[in-house]
Amino acid sequence: MKALVYGGPGVENWVDVEDAKLKTSKDAIVEVTATTICGTDLHILKGDVPDTPEGCILGHEAVGIVKEIGDDVHDFKVGDRVLVSCITSCGDCTFCKAKMPSHCQAGGGWILGHLINGTQAELIDVPHADHSLHKIPDGVSDEDALMLSDILPTGYEIGVDYGQIKEGDVVAVVGAGPIGLAAIATMQARKPSKIIVINRSEYRMNNALEMGATHGFTTDDPDLEAKVKALTPDGLGVDVAIEAVGVPSSWETCVDIVRPGGHIAVVGVHGAPVNFPLEKLWDKNITITTGLVNATSVPELLNQIAYEGLNPSKFITHRFKLDEIEDAYEVFGNANKNHALKMLLTKG
Repeated sequence: MKALVYGGPGVENWVDVEDAKLKTSKDAIVEVTATTICGTDLHILKGDVPDTPEGCILGHEAVGIVKEIGDDVHDFKVGDRVLVSCITSCGDCTFCKAKMPSHCQAGGGWILGHLINGTQAELIDVPHADHSLHKIPDGVSDEDALMLSDILPTGYEIGVDYGQIKEGDVVAVVGAGPIGLAAIATMQARKPSKIIVINRSEYRMNNALEMGATHGFTTDDPDLEAKVKALTPDGLGVDVAIEAVGVPSSWETCVDIVRPGGHIAVVGVHGAPVNFPLEKLWDKNITITTGLVNATSVPELLNQIAYEGLNPSKFITHRFKLDEIEDAYEVFGNANKNHALKMLLTKG
């Protein structure tokens, strides 16, 4: 089969490799019909994820068709159309039973395209298939389902759900990259009264307004804090601030604009320390949450697609064939220049 293989920092190659094979009786082989590229894949290529071994097939997002199942797979059959979750779950350990499979203790968690061969290939061996695959309902397209492998569950679980957004809240999303946009798209069902997006570029801010944001400001606005607070009923700040960038300045913006008793939900992946200003926070009764996606929200999000108007395929800005994946990486690696959100890579 063909696959995109990590060859060390800065090196990826679309090459012939041995076909994926069942490693245990709990595995399933899935033929990939569509996959995509995540910012984390770019971090791996840069050498920022040193535990990814050379020779590993990249990718952790896919939809496809079940081609083979192990003897201990009971919930799926050959021919099923499935979503491959970015998080592998054994279903039995303490963390999986607590709906935190990102910390699976039985060889699960974020392993696809990280510690074991992933989804940017023609075939995938999916461990713990009964708990790591989702059947795609009739009427839900591959394109919509694909966005539920990682990006939408991340924005929803760590931003919307952990942020405890409720009807009538004023919410600010700092950062309108794919994850910030995913939070905006998936919070619509919670019916916040205002969704304020704060972003560096006008282009991404316009994306956010299309996804359902009601107001937008650029990060270089000298009156940013005052303008955001003016949109809240009592001028004291937003109920929930979602940090969706992962840099110190976006965190500091959230601290400045959140109201007393409010909530900061940190979704951005921080690669460097930030200042934690207790002198500003200690008397404001602020709740701060963060976390790694568990992808346990996939059934709920599939229901939103089927019945509540969620349209994840609008995240797709560029389309390629799977064997054009090296070109897709070039485009995605220059996302701002190319106005790229998500790549769609399809078989054929």
